[in-house]
Amino acid sequence: MDKTRMSIDEQVEFLMQGTEYGDETLKQAMKNELRQRLIEVKQEGRPLRVYCGYDPTKPDLHLGHTITMRKLAQFQELGHEVTFLIGNYTSLIGDPSDKDKLRPILSPEEVAFNSRTYADQVFRVLDRNKTTVRYNADWLSKLTFEELIRLCSNFTVQQFITRENFKLRWEKNEPIFVHEFFYSVMQGYDAYSMRTDVQVGGTDQLFNIVTAARKIMTFLGEKPNIAVIMGILPGTDGEVRMSKSMGNYIPIDTTAEDMYGKLMSVPDKALPLYFRLVTRWTATEVSALEKEIDSGKTHPRDAKMKMAHEVTEIFHGAEAAQRAQGNFVSVFQKGSLPEDIPVFNLREGQTVLEVLLEGKLVASKSEGRRLIEQNGVRLDGVTLTDPNLVFPHAGILQTGKRHFLNILD
Repeated sequence: MDKTRMSIDEQVEFLMQGTEYGDETLKQAMKNELRQRLIEVKQEGRPLRVYCGYDPTKPDLHLGHTITMRKLAQFQELGHEVTFLIGNYTSLIGDPSDKDKLRPILSPEEVAFNSRTYADQVFRVLDRNKTTVRYNADWLSKLTFEELIRLCSNFTVQQFITRENFKLRWEKNEPIFVHEFFYSVMQGYDAYSMRTDVQVGGTDQLFNIVTAARKIMTFLGEKPNIAVIMGILPGTDGEVRMSKSMGNYIPIDTTAEDMYGKLMSVPDKALPLYFRLVTRWTATEVSALEKEIDSGKTHPRDAKMKMAHEVTEIFHGAEAAQRAQGNFVSVFQKGSLPEDIPVFNLREGQTVLEVLLEGKLVASKSEGRRLIEQNGVRLDGVTLTDPNLVFPHAGILQTGKRHFLNILD
């Protein structure tokens, strides 16, 4: 289907798919504004101006980052103008939105290095020929102190203190630094500087987009941007948001086999969110698959394999996805494993390195670290990359091609 031929109502439904506001009234308000803005830009003969910002706090992107990128890609499919904004200036502060503690301040050199890797990785999802990449230092670095004071005059301290992350720190009597309040103001100024119609973000960005950006754009004489808010993807533990620091992430710059294996380690309870947030499936297709699982017609394992194949295909292509699935089936479903695998009873809190050493898969800690660095350690087909990570779960631990350990809780 040529999505550029969609009616305005069809575009609205398509673009609002997978959104999550935590408030049905707010969602309906944004939906109505999006419909009205689409009518307006059609009359003006121009596309919507859409953006999402990404702070390069780490050098690599993971599957959680791609939720908003895929939404940007949907806007591209409809012919709208998309900007991938790299927050090389906001990164100097760090977004406190999803943290209950102060973020470390990055050096300009770290930010510059991470920015370059982001620019390389983004086109795994977005159309290179239809994407504008911008850096918010271009305008934030030029703000005068007088201008910053005027922008900050739109907000009260109470508005910030009532935010959950700041509230927790306040109640624990932990320090909250003034510079952290600037982040929302800076993000609001991003939206104004690019004169955007729509800003895409995760639920952790509600305050930054709905309150800060819309307020600043209105204050500076522009129409407020429309917030398209996406749900947060849980990590491979199925519990907390995907994060490299938590060790529950799936990098997009990895092999097809590793990506497929990590997706197969996702708990069944997290499947509905993965169906909705990381596949190309429509709401109708997702609903149909969920009904098949509930009725027993489709086993959750088979649905998970379908999801893992779909996501791996998005990033690596159909042939690589099929090869990764075949490898997984061969090793973990068709008995290619040895029959006499030694058993290891996992104790609470043990790290990956401790299990390797105690399970006699390595002779020393240095050998274990070296093996992990060489991507030679896998749990149920998923490569383990952090020797100090608390061992994730029971399963088949493998080092090299011939050494296995059956980990039991």
